[in-house]
Amino acid sequence: MIEVKQVSKQYGGRPVVDNVSLQIEKGKITSFIGPNGAGKSTLLSMISRLVPRDAGEVHIEGRELKQWKSPELAKKISILKQTNHINIRLTVRDLVSFGRFPYSQGKLNKEDWGYVDEAIRYMELGEIENKYIDQLSGGQRQRAFIAMVLAQDTEYILLDEPLNNLDMKHSVQIMKVLRRLVDELGKTIVIVIHDINFASCYSDTIVALKDGRVVKEGSVDEIIDEQLLHEVYEMNIPIQEIGGSKICVYFR
Repeated sequence: MIEVKQVSKQYGGRPVVDNVSLQIEKGKITSFIGPNGAGKSTLLSMISRLVPRDAGEVHIEGRELKQWKSPELAKKISILKQTNHINIRLTVRDLVSFGRFPYSQGKLNKEDWGYVDEAIRYMELGEIENKYIDQLSGGQRQRAFIAMVLAQDTEYILLDEPLNNLDMKHSVQIMKVLRRLVDELGKTIVIVIHDINFASCYSDTIVALKDGRVVKEGSVDEIIDEQLLHEVYEMNIPIQEIGGSKICVYFR
């Protein structure tokens, strides 16, 4: 379990995350939703220790984040940010192999390459694994970075808007893969996501944020609620039940 206790962060004197407390349960998909500027990405970065906190505590399995040594933490929790820039020319396979660095320090053995091959297979990248990253479309590149995170084989996986640059087919593919990682392998996944329908269809728990604060956290049924979504997004969002899922009709 990840416990966030009264965590805050300011930039230029302006609170971006304001006294946030929440619990992320193991073996589930937790989605952070909310408008731009709600503090979702900053909160995710603080949970992974990429961004320092101004106040508060983060505990992973009962240990405060500051107590984890970096090599140890890299085997427990992985994160993929929105923007990823690599200044060297790499193939897809090379990039995915970077996920094994916490274990191999760059000297991959047979077991490491097995994780690389499995991640490439999961993300259906076999046909382009020898292509260079700069030759790929935005969607292919995003899938390659997600494969790198999968190869890291951490218990906790944090993804910041993983559906960026993806078409509908590959967005669904990513969400199905994440669901399988939780259901079949017991991973714990936290995602920042803009499309509330993907959050509704694939999440176990949703955390709704606005202006750096948690409006509410709960099950899909508790969060995908017209009154609550109006409070979060300041617009009317009718909800219909289709195929057993709650679908938000926000485009009319």
